[in-house]
Amino acid sequence: MAEYAYLSSLPEEKRVQRINELFGLKIPCVVFTRGKRVFPEVRCAAERDNVCVLRTGMVTRHFIQTATFVLEDLHAPRCKAYGTMMEVAGVGVFIEGAAGMGKSETALGLIKHGHALVADDLTLLRRDSNGNLMGSAVSVTRYYMEIRGIGIIHVPSVFGVSAVRGEKQLDMVITLKRQGEADAELDRTGMDELWREFLGVSVPQLVISVAPGRDLVNLVETAAQEYKLRLSGFVAVRELDSRIKQHHTE
Repeated sequence: MAEYAYLSSLPEEKRVQRINELFGLKIPCVVFTRGKRVFPEVRCAAERDNVCVLRTGMVTRHFIQTATFVLEDLHAPRCKAYGTMMEVAGVGVFIEGAAGMGKSETALGLIKHGHALVADDLTLLRRDSNGNLMGSAVSVTRYYMEIRGIGIIHVPSVFGVSAVRGEKQLDMVITLKRQGEADAELDRTGMDELWREFLGVSVPQLVISVAPGRDLVNLVETAAQEYKLRLSGFVAVRELDSRIKQHHTE
């Protein structure tokens, strides 16, 4: 309103001068908010300099706020990661591993336990302005899963809309490895911390050994619950270590 009132108060010759000075700054576009009429001088300058002129009925502050969110999303760093992403007990879990390790089957079991699918097989990661990683599915395959022996399923049609999420913050990575391959990275106590990096952001990583008879669904659920517990400040291995030391001093 202030800029519009200022330009409206100027004589036509002065207004043309001010508008030409504005367009001389190589601006990408001009937006008129509140549905205000576009000055004829602006139309002429825009056609001459090939600048887009937009108009919206939104109040200026609402438009700026909305446009800022859109621009941040459009310019956010992105990458694609092969793996399945789930929301497990409110925790964003990315499950990765070689083909045939049971990622989708594990995700299916988690869905049947009441958790939600974000993306299957290929996950799109985006780093927001706060440095958080947000995971989502590629638009073509969103809400679809491939299950060996069954084929392609549409998750919300089978399990309901509560079984899917459009986007979720990535909190932890679970890497599935065959028994033997994972032995070198396995931590029996949980004292050692592993990290996985995407787009310059480090995410806690847990390596789980895959072997016949192991309940991967239960293990992933437990890992998510343990992650939430650690956020509250309680780390079981440290508590146990403290108790053992106290026991030996008594």
